[in-house]
Amino acid sequence: MLYFSRWKITAILGTVLLGLIVLLPNFLSTTQLRETWPSWLPGRQIVLGLDLQGGVYLLYEVDTADYRAKRMRSLEGDIRNAMRQEPRIGYTGLGIQGDAVQLRIRDTARLEDARTRLQELVNPLSTAVLGGPSVTEFAVEDAGEGLFRMEFTDAGLEQRLATVVNQSIEVIRRRVDELGTTEPSIQRQGAERILVEAPGERDPARLKDIIGRTAQLSFHLVDVNTNPADALAGSAPPGTIVLQSLDEPAIPYVVEEAPLLSGEDLVDAQTSFDQRTNEPIVSFRLSTGGSRKFAQITNENVNRPFAIVLDNEVISAPVIREPITGGSGQISGNFTVESANDLAVLLRAGALPARLSVIEERTVGPGLGADSIAAGQIASVIGAVAVALFMLVCYGLFGVFANIALVVNVILIFAVLTLLQATLTLPGIAGIVLTMGMAVDSNVLIFERIREEQRLGRSAVTAIDTGFQRAIGTIMDANVTTLIAAAVLFQLGSGPVRGFAVTLTVGILTTIFTAITFSRLLIALWVRRRRPTTVPI
Repeated sequence: MLYFSRWKITAILGTVLLGLIVLLPNFLSTTQLRETWPSWLPGRQIVLGLDLQGGVYLLYEVDTADYRAKRMRSLEGDIRNAMRQEPRIGYTGLGIQGDAVQLRIRDTARLEDARTRLQELVNPLSTAVLGGPSVTEFAVEDAGEGLFRMEFTDAGLEQRLATVVNQSIEVIRRRVDELGTTEPSIQRQGAERILVEAPGERDPARLKDIIGRTAQLSFHLVDVNTNPADALAGSAPPGTIVLQSLDEPAIPYVVEEAPLLSGEDLVDAQTSFDQRTNEPIVSFRLSTGGSRKFAQITNENVNRPFAIVLDNEVISAPVIREPITGGSGQISGNFTVESANDLAVLLRAGALPARLSVIEERTVGPGLGADSIAAGQIASVIGAVAVALFMLVCYGLFGVFANIALVVNVILIFAVLTLLQATLTLPGIAGIVLTMGMAVDSNVLIFERIREEQRLGRSAVTAIDTGFQRAIGTIMDANVTTLIAAAVLFQLGSGPVRGFAVTLTVGILTTIFTAITFSRLLIALWVRRRRPTTVPI
């Protein structure tokens, strides 16, 4: 146990040196790191959490009622299109009634055809596995006398809402990343809530606007034959809707309800400037399929206006002067540079599947974060000094070895957190302080075992060697059980609890290395040099 080959010594000391190199950038400013730190060395700095550097805390709730209503409107349009397929099936009373879409088939001889077409819209979400039932989003109900209803199935709605929350998280992540916020924390809370923590963010209003906007982009043909005033009075033709523009005062437009294109056909959006007016605009590029559809639409509707709609508001309504075949275009609408950039961010990140509502908001100032860091430093220093003094008083020279291993342990903890870019929070600092006590606890087990072996009459070298061998099992048991507890905290906890679990886990792994390997190396080197006859504990 006390023999170390040359390559083992090199590996252990190399690990400690690497940890020190990884840790050093944390003591440099961003400017110093960029100008003086060699680019071929690790240059990451530890990420401070919201409670340490300030920032924005937002808790959102997904508006599932908004999603259900939106999905019902989409289903209504799908049913209308299905009934209009050749040969057409006559119907009446198509509309949304509560949580269902219903219609009545006029020709009773076509009921089976209608049922077949409706059955094609149930939207299977998962197939049967091992004899289990398959899951469809909708179910078709025949209410008799030609009346059909389509409504959500319980399992289909549950699966859909879970997907909506997961999609919302991914869209939010892309939007926040586009803003350049450092290491945001975006995670699910419960069934319908999403927690967003943006450390270092200084503009909560802009962040809320970027995250909360649904950003449903679509292109609609404008109905030039209908007077918007008549449509507002309730005489809009079937299949059209009235939307307001962003102008002041708002201008109403009568547009076809079915969009020609949606934001899903976009592959890129960038801020640029109009060469004629020098005003900020948003340039967009369509996918291959979207380009083909756009070319066909513009070819068939030359000299007709079409509306560019964002979240049911008309941004602009240009006239198609000629077919647009290049798969790209521009969106203008009295933008500022910041609003044009925000719109480009939203379009690149994609639309939210449902509306989000802020149910809790907190802004943590950097002053509070500085106070937290100072308090954490004081607690760490007091804990480290108390532990070091205890080891020196109780174990003398071996206490010095334990304290050196403790310093190395803390270096490795911060180095691993830096490499992983794990967010350090105030509970995380508490985890590090706890790790200090646990680290020397392993040394206490070893040293007390060495004392016991020496009392049994063994020589110094044999007592040290046997003490390490017989204490390792106990140390591993203690650390593995703590590791299990940390894993459970990480899996079931959220926010600060997870921060504590991460640092505790890293601390356990580094403690095993320093207590069993590094401190044993120090003692082995001392034994090789001094050849002691008694153990100075």
